[in-house]
Amino acid sequence: MRKQLWLERAGLVCWIFTLLTLAITLTINAPWLYRWDIQQLDLLNYTTLSEKELLANFGQLMHYLNTPWVSELQMADFPVSASGALHFYEVKRLFLLNYSVLLVSLIPSVLYLRHLVKQKRLWTLIQPFQIAVVVPLVVAVVMAMGFDRFFVAFHGVFFNNDAWIFNPATDPIINVLPEEFFLHCFILFFVLLEVFFILQVLIGKRALKKL
Repeated sequence: MRKQLWLERAGLVCWIFTLLTLAITLTINAPWLYRWDIQQLDLLNYTTLSEKELLANFGQLMHYLNTPWVSELQMADFPVSASGALHFYEVKRLFLLNYSVLLVSLIPSVLYLRHLVKQKRLWTLIQPFQIAVVVPLVVAVVMAMGFDRFFVAFHGVFFNNDAWIFNPATDPIINVLPEEFFLHCFILFFVLLEVFFILQVLIGKRALKKL
C-alpha cells in the first residue's frame, strides 16, 4: 500500500512536470505571438527590415534555440556579439532541458493516468490541482506588481552572468525583442498552465460524479 502511494505521488509529480513543460513548449513555439507583437508594439519602427525579413530572422533564431545539432547562431540581418552568443547559448540549453524533462516525464505520466483510469481514481486529481491552480495566479500577481523587477529576478535565477543585458549597438536584435514581448510570453504561459490545471480539476470532478 505504501509503495503504491509513493508511486502515485511520483506519477503526480511527473504529470505536473509534463503539463508545466508542455505549457513552456507551446509558449516558446508560438510564432503567431511574435507576429502579433510586430504590429502591437510597432517593432518595424526599430528596424529597417520589412515584416517578412524580421520574421525570417526570428525564425533563424528560434531554429538555433530549438535544434540541438545547430551549434552556431547566424541571423541574416543581425550581428551577434560574443556576449549575445553566450546568452543565446544558455537560453538554448534551457530550451533543450525543457524538452528533455517533457520527454522523460511523459511516459510515467501516461502510466500514472492509465493507472488512475483503471482504478477509477481520477477523482484524486481534484485536491492536488486545486492547490496547483493557485500557484500560477500568485506568480502572475507578483509579476503584475512590477514586471521589470520580475524580469530581472527571473534572469537572476536562471543565469549566473549579465550576458542577458544586451547592448543595442553590438546586438541590435534586442531592439526588436522588447521587454513587452517577453511579458506577453509570460502571460501566455500562465494562461496555458492555468487552463491545464483547471482541466485536471474538471476531469477529476467528472470522474467523481460517475462513481
